[in-house]
Amino acid sequence: MKISIIIPAYNEERLLPTTIHSIKESAAVFINNNWQYEIIVCDNNSTDKTAEIAHSLGATVVFEPVNQIARARNSGAKAASGDWLIFIDADSHPTPELFKSVVNEIESNKTIGGGCLIKMKNVPFIAKAVSEFWNLISITMRWAAGSFIFCRSDAFKSIGGFNEDLFASEEIDFSKRLKRFAKDKNLKFKIITKSGLRTSERKVHLYEKREYLIFVLKTGLKFGSTLRERKSCKIWYDGRR
Repeated sequence: MKISIIIPAYNEERLLPTTIHSIKESAAVFINNNWQYEIIVCDNNSTDKTAEIAHSLGATVVFEPVNQIARARNSGAKAASGDWLIFIDADSHPTPELFKSVVNEIESNKTIGGGCLIKMKNVPFIAKAVSEFWNLISITMRWAAGSFIFCRSDAFKSIGGFNEDLFASEEIDFSKRLKRFAKDKNLKFKIITKSGLRTSERKVHLYEKREYLIFVLKTGLKFGSTLRERKSCKIWYDGRR
């Protein structure tokens, strides 16, 4: 068995090293199971030293010139040789327990893919409440958070990967399509609840509540069409780091 761990990265020279180190430490779970793994960083047109740092830490680096999360993940997946894919954001830190849960799901032969709960520390009460609310939605709807998604590589190819028409919420669209595919195969899309993913709190501190509120209201009023407009999704694309 081989696992391909794919990291989309745009100007992530500051946080990428810690993410790769945490992946390597946690990937001991795969090695102990006599599995192979690879780390693929998709440099999404960075202007900093993201690519050089990824190379220096032993990752395979691919380049995606169009700055879009869906395209970056898809480009990374095209370079992958694993039986299973795990997508992890460049500011997130998996634990051995989380990878062990993924191993258990793979070995069950009942799961086609899924996600996990997210955790943030040192954030205001409202940010923590929003993240917990998202976790509740994730469990209820079985939608994976974009910071951690795993799936069989053949299933990923069968459904066409991530929707490149979307600049945000592509993980929800992906979850819906993979769930339908899994149902036809009598398999399940699993949200892991026993162990979660520590993800960065930077967006909480970099953006004002007003900016989030404007995005949510605009998205609702335009019936989601903003998700297809880069300029409307500046929280993900304006380059604040």
